[in-house]
Amino acid sequence: SGPLKDMDFSIPEGGGMRFIYQFISEPPAVSFRVTGEKDGIIDIVPKTGILYLNGSLDWETKAVHRLQVESLDEKGNIVKGPYAVTIHVEDINDNPPKFDQLKYTGVVRQNSRPGKPFMQVHATDRDDPTTPHAQLTYSILHHFPNPYSEMLFQIDNVTGAISPSKKGSAYLDPQTQDTFTLVVAVKDMAGKTTNAFTSSADVIITVKESLWKAPPTIHIQENSTQVHPVNISQVQSNEQGVIYDLFEKEKLPRLPFSIDQNGVIYVTEPLDREEKETYSFFAITKDNTGELVDKPLNIHVIVEDINDNPPVCQQALTIIEVQENEGGGSNIGTVFATDSDKKDTLNSRLQFKIKSQVPGVPASNLFFIQQETGILQLTGSSLNKRIASNYSLEVLVTDRVFQTICDVQIHVIDTNDRIPIFEKSDYDSVTVAENVTVGTVILEIQATDGDEPATGSSYIIYQVKEGDPNHTFIIETNPETNRGFVKINKALDFEEAPVYNLVINATNPEPLVSGVQYNSSSLALFKVFVTNVDEPPVFHKTVYNTEVSEDIPVNTLVVTVEAYDPEGDSKIVLKEVQGKHAQYLACRKRLLYKSLISWWKVEVWWGDNAAQKSKTTVVLHLRDVNDNPPRLVMDHPPFFCYPVMGGERALIQATDDDEQWVFSAFTFSLVDDMNTRNNWEISKVNATHAYLSPKHANFEEKVYSVPVIIKDNGKPPLERKVDLEVNVCKCSSENSCF
Repeated sequence: SGPLKDMDFSIPEGGGMRFIYQFISEPPAVSFRVTGEKDGIIDIVPKTGILYLNGSLDWETKAVHRLQVESLDEKGNIVKGPYAVTIHVEDINDNPPKFDQLKYTGVVRQNSRPGKPFMQVHATDRDDPTTPHAQLTYSILHHFPNPYSEMLFQIDNVTGAISPSKKGSAYLDPQTQDTFTLVVAVKDMAGKTTNAFTSSADVIITVKESLWKAPPTIHIQENSTQVHPVNISQVQSNEQGVIYDLFEKEKLPRLPFSIDQNGVIYVTEPLDREEKETYSFFAITKDNTGELVDKPLNIHVIVEDINDNPPVCQQALTIIEVQENEGGGSNIGTVFATDSDKKDTLNSRLQFKIKSQVPGVPASNLFFIQQETGILQLTGSSLNKRIASNYSLEVLVTDRVFQTICDVQIHVIDTNDRIPIFEKSDYDSVTVAENVTVGTVILEIQATDGDEPATGSSYIIYQVKEGDPNHTFIIETNPETNRGFVKINKALDFEEAPVYNLVINATNPEPLVSGVQYNSSSLALFKVFVTNVDEPPVFHKTVYNTEVSEDIPVNTLVVTVEAYDPEGDSKIVLKEVQGKHAQYLACRKRLLYKSLISWWKVEVWWGDNAAQKSKTTVVLHLRDVNDNPPRLVMDHPPFFCYPVMGGERALIQATDDDEQWVFSAFTFSLVDDMNTRNNWEISKVNATHAYLSPKHANFEEKVYSVPVIIKDNGKPPLERKVDLEVNVCKCSSENSCF
């Protein structure tokens, strides 16, 4: 209560009848009167001055009531006033939120960007918007069906915008499920109190096939005469307002393709299949900030061939030799030609035909060519060199449009109907010392052949037919003169063979014609006398092989080397050890196995005097000891496509620099720390490979360092810790880091 004056009151809505305030009268005032926005709810008791409510205020009907109160004397005249009395109605949370539709429908495209809204729900609340009573928050109560552990859709709790989740962007597929029903809830009080009002609505979502998909392989005919650029295909993003662009997959001097902002792809110039047969590039979409909107699409273009290349003779002149006794139907050679048009098509199909034969004797059709293969054959009787020694052919080679002439020259060669004849049948004897150098000529011999010179019928091959079982001698022929040179092929040894009685024959590489045979005219005799020479010592072995461990102690005996003198002299002594690694034996240093040296080779010299000495080879194989820890060997660092979906794995491989005499086996494990084991797991594939897998999907787009321990099966076993770099990156449509 109090005197009459201007006043403001705040009264919660609802609550029914109640007293508000009592005004105290001051003489001569005896009563009060209230006027204004009473609305049949607000009034005053005239005698007592009690301002009261005779019902409930409603904020939603009227938030402010403006009144005038005045005091009156006994005659009803105004004593004081009017004074302004304002009643502010305080809102209470007495209205639940309400969706503006009972059911919503929306369409989402397969592979839509996660977080990009495709529809929106909206609700209102009649309570005071300046209070939490009308602060609304949205959520998804149910998701039918929900085949995955995570929801495929998400809702903005403030705006009600619905978009695909990360899981939904990857897995929504109309072929699998084309309709979903979401139960969407809205709460007032910002959803922070348990007594908040809640309403719900159904949202029916239809999944449609993605508009953003790679077109089928594009076929473009080469050397097109159309006006360029030419429309060859089109792509369409699931979203509006994106920026289309092309991204080169190959590093070309220029990319002869472009794309406009409607997604239409053009070829900008005529293409040449012989220059490049296929093209591969990406179509991409970006937003205004330059960020990728859709996964890059791989565009494949094949340039189709037209017949724009003539046949080309593989040789300017094809030369073929034919023996004069070849029978009819014999294949005598092939004419080769090529066509740069596409292989195995009619454009590159070649056909052959003989256009002319010079000379035309004894007939004009002595030769036939197979139309499809270019194989030349004799048509009938054998050729006769005395009639014509050479023929010139013009071969017409055609495809469906072009033709080319290929020149062929045929040489008729003599048949081998004469045998070589020695100038003399006995070359007497030759005396040589046993230490004569290998390769020395000790005798020259000569035979003649009456067949055509410089052919296989007249070329003479000399061989030792008898008296040389160990091939101590070899005979080489001068191809121009057919003169033979008898040479030492292996070292002579007086003690083993002091005399050789040799029989030499002369033959041709070409077989003799039927009815002709070699006879005594093609044989010659001579003797070789070997004289004795003081010889150096001889080792028991030409090579000594031995094996030791790389950690062998110094002064260990590794091999015993023995020699003898062919003349029986026992006074032979070790002279020296030579070779790249001889110092390890001579100086008795520790042996070390290296990855590039698994064996050593040294020479050991013996001699009975300063002039006569011999050498042998000692090969020392070093047996490996396990002293190298294993290591990873990979062509490129492993990667996972962002966002990680679960179930991915990357193959890693280990190797060991030690000598692998037995089967290598490695064990793979992760470093025992909480962060590594919470994020990654490793599983063995076989003895040398393992799979690395992420344990969850909450990875950022960056490079992670994963500590891996690799252990070998050597004795003793060795291990190595490797910090493996793993890239979590955005991927192209072909699942490779973009």
